[in-house]
Amino acid sequence: MKLLKSPRLRRLRFNLIIFMAVIGPGIITANVDNDAGGILTYSQAGAQFGFSLLWTLVPITVALIVVQEMVARMGVVTGKGLADLIREEFGLRVTFVLMALLLVVDFGNTVAEFAGLASGMKVLGVERDLAVPAGAFVVWALVVRGTYRLVEKVFLIACVFYIAYPISCYLAHPDWTAALVRTIKPSVQFNSEYFVMLLGLIGTTIAPWMQFYLQSAVVEKGIKVKNYVLSKWDVIIGCILTDLVAFFIIVACAATIYVNGHGKIRDAGEAAAALGPFAGRAASWLFAFGLVNASLFSASILPLATAYYVCEGLGFESGINKGFSEAPAFYSLYTSLIVLGALTVIWLSPEKQFPVILLSQVANGILLPFVLIFMLRLINRKDLMGEHCNTKTFNAIAWVTCGIIIALTALSAVTNLLPGRATVSGILHWLRWS
Repeated sequence: MKLLKSPRLRRLRFNLIIFMAVIGPGIITANVDNDAGGILTYSQAGAQFGFSLLWTLVPITVALIVVQEMVARMGVVTGKGLADLIREEFGLRVTFVLMALLLVVDFGNTVAEFAGLASGMKVLGVERDLAVPAGAFVVWALVVRGTYRLVEKVFLIACVFYIAYPISCYLAHPDWTAALVRTIKPSVQFNSEYFVMLLGLIGTTIAPWMQFYLQSAVVEKGIKVKNYVLSKWDVIIGCILTDLVAFFIIVACAATIYVNGHGKIRDAGEAAAALGPFAGRAASWLFAFGLVNASLFSASILPLATAYYVCEGLGFESGINKGFSEAPAFYSLYTSLIVLGALTVIWLSPEKQFPVILLSQVANGILLPFVLIFMLRLINRKDLMGEHCNTKTFNAIAWVTCGIIIALTALSAVTNLLPGRATVSGILHWLRWS
């Protein structure tokens, strides 16, 4: 009884209660990163390159933690969303252009989520024309009819189902020693395909929309500065968990599809189906179930994030806790993205959907450095952040991340615009001898 009444135990219980109240935005935002497009990218990385890209997950995780921590901190300190701050500090014209570009990109991302839903459900035996409308209605009703607390609880439950990927990976019986060695020991290939996949891994892990959604979610949850340390742990745990899931997806596909010489896949559902002959039907179904869960999860969050930051940036009311009459632009935009995204997947064949999805992924990589620059300018303003500005270490990591993404995007453009004449190895050779 004395132990139960000890000050240390009471303090620990109090901190746990506070953490459970704060937890949510960081874990949810990071896990949505493993959406249909992300799962496809990780699956392709494992299927095409085996374990050789696993090492990239370590620096990517560090960069993701730094970037996500910055926006969470800005939300707690300022009580405003990122789009709100950009409008106030850089003007409506800049904000309008940025919001318009992000809206187009996120439409493509929403199409990718419903395409992933259709692909995963097909493996489970449900056709696209039934799966997509049903999924669209579920995600729409959840947000439009629910409260922030209810929506957050559902999203947190959805995060738990990502355990399907570690189990699926275990059933694939990979060489764990080789996988762990490649995770801590870089293995770089100097060719265009490896380079493009590296850019895809970075782009799918650190996406522009994530920064806007996380800051808006922190603000709507009402987290105070005194509880920020717990909010930071929410972000760190979320980032580590999401890249652990990425690790298991890459390893599963490397241990089955890559080892058996089938390196090319067109969608994540194809990766799930391909696991069957090598790892068993259970592994295939678990992978497909994970894809369906991730697609529904992301089909809710992506349009929601877009509605948040577009309305914030343009000065309209936004928020799940507000009714339709209080925030008509917010709910109209959210509904439009879901309806149009679902209809695009129903009406267009997978071959015709592919350019839309591909363009959105490329645009993600192009827009991210601009968003990072806005963030870095804002978070280093003493009049805005006070004593909570970035440290030199955080600034260094963030600027290096920004510089690497810009360089990779530029090199990707060169290698894609000049196929057959420009390769990564060729460009490096030219730079070495020029």
